[in-house]
Amino acid sequence: MVTLLARRPSRRDAGTAARSAASVVLTAAATVAVTVAGLAGLVLALVVVQALDPTGGMPLGASAALAARLWLLAQGGELLLPSGPLVLAPLLLTLLVARGLSWAGRVAVRLLDDGSSGRDVARAAGSVVALHLVLTGLLALVVDDGTAGIGWLRTLLAPAALAVSAVGWGAGRESGSIDAALDRLPGMVRPVLRGVLAGTLTALALGLVVVAVALGSDAAGYAAVSGSLGGAGAGAAGLLGLGVLLLPNAGVAVLGLAAGPGFYVGSGTLVSVHGVTLGAVPALPLLAGLPDTQAVPLVAFVSQVIPAVAGLVAGATLARWSSGSRSGSVVAGLAGLLTGVLLGVVAGVLAWVAGGSLGDGALAVIGAPPVATGIAVAAQAGIAAAVAGAVTRWRAFG
Repeated sequence: MVTLLARRPSRRDAGTAARSAASVVLTAAATVAVTVAGLAGLVLALVVVQALDPTGGMPLGASAALAARLWLLAQGGELLLPSGPLVLAPLLLTLLVARGLSWAGRVAVRLLDDGSSGRDVARAAGSVVALHLVLTGLLALVVDDGTAGIGWLRTLLAPAALAVSAVGWGAGRESGSIDAALDRLPGMVRPVLRGVLAGTLTALALGLVVVAVALGSDAAGYAAVSGSLGGAGAGAAGLLGLGVLLLPNAGVAVLGLAAGPGFYVGSGTLVSVHGVTLGAVPALPLLAGLPDTQAVPLVAFVSQVIPAVAGLVAGATLARWSSGSRSGSVVAGLAGLLTGVLLGVVAGVLAWVAGGSLGDGALAVIGAPPVATGIAVAAQAGIAAAVAGAVTRWRAFG
């Protein structure tokens, strides 16, 4: 009997250790799968594009190296080219990376035992972040060569910030810690955050509509840029794919145009409602939507309603989601003003993330100026959100 009782804890400990080891292995597998799946998808896309090249295109090794560099750029990394630093994250790919890391964070939390503490959740999320950064560092080390070096400081810090944000979000949602933290905050916090999200999505959607209108109005220019490739299907398909990855960047640039400061495509090209300055730009079909003359296009003037519309949507969303509280229209108006200001902060951050540089020469500045864009959006959206919040709340009580 004594022997049996002495053995039971060791068996229970062995079972717990086995489950813990399996959780560690599965968490590591989920984290590695994000990088492997992303690189495999990029390599496959590049191989398909190269298959369209009658000369054979790049070899598989070169395609893999290009895919790895795109993966690093998507996480905010920096490439050092002979022409200067290349810093421009294709935001569509960035969103996919963040989505994968968030999924890995959720998997890590699901594998924890019932009743795990917040420290256990943080430890599981931290293991995902650490392993992802190790993989990113090894990948950067492999592709660091004479043709395209690596700016190590940015290539290590930017992926770390992305991984902490995405994994933390996924782990927090899966464990319920984010909801618990929001429940402890004042009642208007959730409606304000929902309003900011609704306003941001509205602004980006309208920005993409402006991009589509600009491209559609100059379809001949788009065809001319594609035709300048000499009929090479691989080049046309590759530039089309790159343009798709950069569509969110274009939408954020339009947000700078709509707010007033405009956006840059190099030091020689500035597009704003106050004037247009044209210079040499890369042969990217997406840039065919830029104005062909110094005159400000009509779509640029129309786009000025975007911050106000985004603010109206944000304020109305705030008021609807705060319907359970007893606050009146004045409080809703003040909360709407705060929502609009936060929307401006988000716009400034997006402008900073979506911009970058294509060297240290004439294309050293790409995108909308972050600070000016954020301030302009905050001012316009704040007023609109305050009015929408107050009116919507007043009508709800009326």
